[in-house]
Amino acid sequence: MKGRVIIYSITGCPFCMRAKDKMQKLGIEYMDINLDTHPERRAEAKKRTGKNTVPQIFFNNIHVGGFDDFNKLSEAELQELIKEVEENPAPADAPQPPTPKSDAANGGEAIDFTCELDEYAQLVKDFKESGLIKDRRKGLIHCYKNSFIGKEAVDWLVTSKKIEREKAVEMCRELVERNFGHGVEKGKHTEFKDDSSIYRLLEDDESTALNSGMSSVCEPRPAPEIAEELRRLILKLYGQFLSKDGKGVDYNSMGDSAEFKAYIKHTAELQRVKLDGLSREETLAFFINIYNALVIHATVLRGPPANLWERYKFFNTVSYIIGGHTFGLNEIENGILRSNRKAIGAVTKPFSKSDPRLRVALPAPEPKIHFALVCGAKSCPPIKTYTSAGIDEELSLAADSFLEGEDGCVLNMPKREIRLSKIFQWYRVDFGSNNEELVQFVLAHMGQGQKKDQLQELLISGNFKVSFMKYNWDLNSKH
Repeated sequence: MKGRVIIYSITGCPFCMRAKDKMQKLGIEYMDINLDTHPERRAEAKKRTGKNTVPQIFFNNIHVGGFDDFNKLSEAELQELIKEVEENPAPADAPQPPTPKSDAANGGEAIDFTCELDEYAQLVKDFKESGLIKDRRKGLIHCYKNSFIGKEAVDWLVTSKKIEREKAVEMCRELVERNFGHGVEKGKHTEFKDDSSIYRLLEDDESTALNSGMSSVCEPRPAPEIAEELRRLILKLYGQFLSKDGKGVDYNSMGDSAEFKAYIKHTAELQRVKLDGLSREETLAFFINIYNALVIHATVLRGPPANLWERYKFFNTVSYIIGGHTFGLNEIENGILRSNRKAIGAVTKPFSKSDPRLRVALPAPEPKIHFALVCGAKSCPPIKTYTSAGIDEELSLAADSFLEGEDGCVLNMPKREIRLSKIFQWYRVDFGSNNEELVQFVLAHMGQGQKKDQLQELLISGNFKVSFMKYNWDLNSKH
């Protein structure tokens, strides 16, 4: 082949995967410019195509369009394009091949995580070997398992480490501030006190969080830094175990993989991650990625929820310990990303006014998170990962992709009916107070094309009805 076929894509994009799958079935060689791996070429892709969506397909300098455009080509049109690249070298104005990236950049090798050891990790080990940690009883009904008393811990440090009491108190206070331990008595102060207050090491908590029972000896790091490392590992998992349409996950093979075991190991570092001072963009990218990974982690370990009651338990009990606090799927979605709005069917908000997790919540809800969060069902948006630097553009692309497909929006022009994903009904408050505002939101976030033109026609006329499609809760498994 003298010329070349170029596909602009992103990781986890279902239409990108379908385009590549069709190319392979047709025996057409192509070059993939993954805009996650090559973010420097995003602007170029938009300038060449006038589109924010992917895939965008070129035969030499001939822009075919997206997957739907490619899929609708007649046999004669397709053969003409194939003839073009077989007989003619790519002209100067055709998209250039991607620049080779290192294995570390494109995910071709195992990711090795390193960290700076926390000096207090040794103190935790000493505490566990000291005999200080035991079951403690207060009153007739309160029993705190695997815990220690503040004053006794200070006494032990003074004696065993030969240090002044003031220094020993400072060390214990630092232990708590670094999220190695915490107070266990409800309604009492969170800061360490040299008195009869009871504390427990984080790894000794009786928690069902999927990263509990492990200890992180790493120096606490900012959330974006940890998220970027975990994002790279998640990308590797997605690439290896996602189906070709981006909507199915081979959970069985993933659970047995070395990459998944590495991911589990490094979720321990979330326990003491620094959440203070996160920007809106950092909060969005961090918690969207963690939510999606947590769904997969729980599905691999526990299996998928099979009915309404199991789904309720799944989204309200599956959790990680993050920054010293437990965050379940419900708290991440509705507490953090929806700015502490009530969950579907809930009576109360996820966080009370005194809940320390409330300080991490977004100041205002971000509606586009609904196109990024993956619930494990077949009607959920395709799995992707997100970066703080490009989060708004990435969420817009996710919205565009979701609304382009039949899972998000279907128009019936003869009946003047707009059929939308059930997501728009469940979270209507995030999108608009009435049908007109809802359709305006959909129109604003839909990519250019016939569907958008038809939707705009319906909206302008004012003569339309909105309905919501049945949600497919079947597992998005490849098997």
